Amino acid sequence: MTRSSTKRKTILAAGGVLWSTGPGRRTLALVHRTKHDDWALPKGKLKRGETFERAALREVREETGCDAKLGLYAGLVSYAVRGNPKVVLFWNMDVSRKRRTRPNAEIAEVAWLKPERALRLMSYSLERKIVRKALKLRP
Repeated sequence: MTRSSTKRKTILAAGGVLWSTGPGRRTLALVHRTKHDDWALPKGKLKRGETFERAALREVREETGCDAKLGLYAGLVSYAVRGNPKVVLFWNMDVSRKRRTRPNAEIAEVAWLKPERALRLMSYSLERKIVRKALKLRP
């Protein structure tokens, strides 16, 4: 009996738990992705030769329009995409510069929400765990 083997390639990605703070307020960025019709943390695949940290900052900038300062490592999630394993590493980030964003083919909307509201809106339980952990790290 022969067994066909398929080589599975691990998808590597990175993203951010992006915080904006001001007098008496702290909000978290979520993105509404058009293709998946979901609410999620900003994230995306690494480019060739790119570190997880650089990819996280790039993806946050591309998806939210914000430049950010990298903070503490927030954790990872892993799941399968069409049979391939995917690993996403997240970092806490603080907004250093906010720009206006316009809806595009990938991101329909960026929402800045209080953490409790963001947790209710988020589509994925694995990402909610990352945010809950991040809330424990932030006073």
